[in-house]
Amino acid sequence: MTEKTPGDTYGRFDWLALRQEDPIDPTIEIVDSHHHLWDMPTSRYLAAELNADVSSSHNVTHTVFIECRYAYDEGPNHLQPVGETRAVASQAELMAELGPARISAIVGFADMSLGAAVGEVLDAHIEAGRGLFRGIRHGTNLSTEPAARRGHQRPEPNMMLDPTFADGVRELVRRGLSFDAWMYHDQLHELVALARAVPEAPIVLNHFGGPLNVGRYADNAAESWSVWHSSLIAASTCPNVVVKVGGLGMDHQFGTGWSDLDAPPTSQQVADRWRPWVEATIEAFGPDRTMFESNFPIDRQCLTYPVVWNALQRLAADHSPDERAAMFSGTAKRVYSIG
Repeated sequence: MTEKTPGDTYGRFDWLALRQEDPIDPTIEIVDSHHHLWDMPTSRYLAAELNADVSSSHNVTHTVFIECRYAYDEGPNHLQPVGETRAVASQAELMAELGPARISAIVGFADMSLGAAVGEVLDAHIEAGRGLFRGIRHGTNLSTEPAARRGHQRPEPNMMLDPTFADGVRELVRRGLSFDAWMYHDQLHELVALARAVPEAPIVLNHFGGPLNVGRYADNAAESWSVWHSSLIAASTCPNVVVKVGGLGMDHQFGTGWSDLDAPPTSQQVADRWRPWVEATIEAFGPDRTMFESNFPIDRQCLTYPVVWNALQRLAADHSPDERAAMFSGTAKRVYSIG
């Protein structure tokens, strides 16, 4: 097994190079509906690195940046995330010079717990985004399972159930913006409550509802599946909710064990592992409310960019051309106003 060293979770390039795949279908248009950018002492993923990935195999035409605490401003806490939107807008301009794919939408962070007062932050994001700002992700991922990591925005329990949080989401609606939701499967009831409280809000459920496979959830897989599946179906009954299928390589949350292999998994192995979850998600939401994502560079823990998209192509193979087009590009274009 290739040894891992501290800080190289997202940069095990020699190990990742052991798995090379050509695209299964290099022609179908792909909108990568979920990726990050960052510049950390141990890991860099900016326009140049993103362009290298999107141009490496598949036909990726557009991407959607999702917040990750990158390049925050100094100053008042509530306005600091605007720096991320400003920095990503600059990276989007650089991306346009590097290749045909474009960063075509930015989803930043603002604290929805500010309620109506969050409008000031949203207006600053819109101004900083140079026409690319599309919405907010406020991750509330905080499980009762200690082995599951608390989200990087340091959420508190039951945040989405607070009426003030819903007031913040209503400020998004007033500006024609969407809300990306990232929580774990044992919190999906909160999403349902929020979606019903603000039915006019476009809500995007990240990573097909975060089906944890660590701690007690790994020890009770059948029960965990049942809770996730029933909660996901409840979310799908809210017509204002769409879903992202991805995060397939988040070994630290989903417990695949792939990061400990001698070589990264093949796209067939990835598809086989995730098929029950992906098929259940598509069945619940339908292709027109489903979009695919890379979750890069997070998923670089154990997957290469071509393997991610090949796995998703394998998982979508039984769907019609129109259904595949929706999941690979159409839904993301509609939700994030791309194209």
